[in-house]
Amino acid sequence: MKQETLRRVIGKRISLATLAIFLFVFGLWAQKPSAPPPENKVPPEAAAKTNPVKPSEESLAKGKKMYGLDCAMCHGKDGDGKGDMASDIKNVTDFTNPSSLKGKTDGELFYVIRNGKGDMPPEGDRAKDDDIWNMVNYVKSMAKK
Repeated sequence: MKQETLRRVIGKRISLATLAIFLFVFGLWAQKPSAPPPENKVPPEAAAKTNPVKPSEESLAKGKKMYGLDCAMCHGKDGDGKGDMASDIKNVTDFTNPSSLKGKTDGELFYVIRNGKGDMPPEGDRAKDDDIWNMVNYVKSMAKK
């Protein structure tokens, strides 16, 4: 009888020790520093791409439509960076400010729209290339001259 009780006590202690070790190891694992966020650099070959879509009235109208669906909630319907979601996000670009796009190539804008940047989600494969080029044209047209 004493041996059976002793076995139970030892079994419980081993179980508790194993659980404690598991929780300790899990706690250490959970505290590992996360990977640093990816840099938002546009590859040179992407920045060098030229826009094959001319900024015609048709292109701007298509770009405006896509912008209204995917971009206005953060960048604002007029591109001023004051969309409904902008208060939750840091550094939303104001496209009406000419300096915000100064030095940016069409290829860079295309890349950022396609792949996202920081808190900005990517357009990804939801849009065709021409649709994104139309948005590039529209965004560039917003700058007050």
